[in-house]
Amino acid sequence: MLPDYSVIGRRIREARLNKKIRQEELADKINVSVAYMSRVETGKSQINLKRLTQIAEVLDVSPGYLLIGSNRTSKEYLKEDFRALLDKCTPEQQKLIYQISELISKTKFENVNL
Repeated sequence: MLPDYSVIGRRIREARLNKKIRQEELADKINVSVAYMSRVETGKSQINLKRLTQIAEVLDVSPGYLLIGSNRTSKEYLKEDFRALLDKCTPEQQKLIYQISELISKTKFENVNL
């Protein structure tokens, strides 16, 4: 499975904005051009693991979060993603998601590895 660089770039941008760091500051801290940083955030340029790790350190997030959107070492890893998803939904969609989630929570799954 190939990484979706536009999604990775979006997570980098969101983490940067959450830390209130300008794109220029981030680029300077990891010693890259602002143009490169812009291309990474828009998914127009691939990023290697070294740069991804540097960005994660500056933004105080895990490289895993930037790659897959969650930190699976935390028991709370999906709450933020789930909350963001719900915020984008209409009240009707939220109700449907709730009903589906409630149904799933009452179902016992055996031998399921998610």
